[in-house]
Amino acid sequence: MSQSQPWRNPRPAPQLAEIQSHLRPPRAWGWLRAWWPAVLWAGVIFSLSTDTFSAQHTGSILGPILRWLWRSITEDQFELIHFFIRKSAHFTEYFIFCLLIYRGVRGGRKGWRWTWGISALSVAAGYSILDEIHQAFVASRTASPYDSLLDSIGAFFAVAALWLWFRWRDQTRSASATLPDPTP
Repeated sequence: MSQSQPWRNPRPAPQLAEIQSHLRPPRAWGWLRAWWPAVLWAGVIFSLSTDTFSAQHTGSILGPILRWLWRSITEDQFELIHFFIRKSAHFTEYFIFCLLIYRGVRGGRKGWRWTWGISALSVAAGYSILDEIHQAFVASRTASPYDSLLDSIGAFFAVAALWLWFRWRDQTRSASATLPDPTP
């Protein structure tokens, strides 16, 4: 038959049992377990972009604390410290967000993949742009591309930290596997 009809596949069609595992939809609980921290943190970032956490409100809370800790602080010193605290918050919240997105992208799988890291960085950078657009519609906030850049830099450092972590972990595992067994 194969010589008279060479275009036919000589293999028989797969049975339903063979392809059933490929037809099953992904489990929702596994997805939820992997992604709930990132979704929750996205909500935290969104709430930090509201009027409640504008510079005026955070300054009214941080001012008394800094003046209690450092009685001789001048207004210029306070403004500089307040500025650095707010900008380090941008960096830190997106560093954490990118770590959580990587956790979600990775799912139940183990290890490091560049595609997972770049995906996490892209999602975090995209969310930072949306966050700045959101701030443009809040009366006491301003949208700044520099803040979005700072957010993306925080996410980039998270990807770099993850890569270094997995690289170090793999090297220590391979080094311990090559050590001779001390027991005779």
